[in-house]
Amino acid sequence: TKRLPRAIVVGVKKGGTRAVLEFIRVHPEGTVTSPMALSPPPGACPSSSLTFPLCFACRSLMPRTLDSQITVEKTPSYFVTKEAPRRIFNMSRDTKLIVVVRNPVTRAISDYTQTLSKKPDIPTFEGLTFRNRSLGLVDTSWNAIRIGMYAVHLQSWLQYFPLSQIHFVSGERLITDPAGEMGKVQDFLGIKRVITDKHFYFNKTKGFPCLKKSETSGLPRCLGKSKGRTHVQIDPEVIEQLRDFYRPYNIKFYETVGQDFRWE
Repeated sequence: TKRLPRAIVVGVKKGGTRAVLEFIRVHPEGTVTSPMALSPPPGACPSSSLTFPLCFACRSLMPRTLDSQITVEKTPSYFVTKEAPRRIFNMSRDTKLIVVVRNPVTRAISDYTQTLSKKPDIPTFEGLTFRNRSLGLVDTSWNAIRIGMYAVHLQSWLQYFPLSQIHFVSGERLITDPAGEMGKVQDFLGIKRVITDKHFYFNKTKGFPCLKKSETSGLPRCLGKSKGRTHVQIDPEVIEQLRDFYRPYNIKFYETVGQDFRWE
């Protein structure tokens, strides 16, 4: 049967969401089914609402699942999309939400690095970061900066969902201890802890863990070449200014979720 997702990875971009989804997909009992990237067929949605949960034609896009399986969807932009919390709540108020977070300074640099690889003529990171660098005025209208203000975005979700329905994954620990982080994800989803250390090996070239086997073959599986790019070198002073900017947002985030991600 095609079912609406019981769990959604709602964010954040460049935090490690693809890794979480790929790791979930190898659950050997087939308890979890992850969908294709959700792009509705032409005409299925208004042009302004091209992705789930903004389009409720999405059930037809879901994979078929058994009663013993759950459907997990991933779209990192949901976390910062104003309409997403209300629309997901209206779809199902019991939906479980997963948010993969990462040091917002590192996340912003990774975001910029990805954009630069596609648009080499964009302004410098420093030029986009500040409205006035000498005064330390950060431009919060730039999406790469705004996404990392996690405490701000979280408030929109807490208007509809209790914290008990939101699980936060550390993007840093997903690299240093993937089995530990995925163990918590499996607990949150209510499925058996079967993804363990034996499923991972550390790829020194990539700089992050890879799967010893994919869900479709017995061969090792690493994320694609777009993952693990070498970051653009940024002036240490700019990084320090950004750390100062994010610090109050980080502290508020820690206090709200009851978890210290140690980005300070």
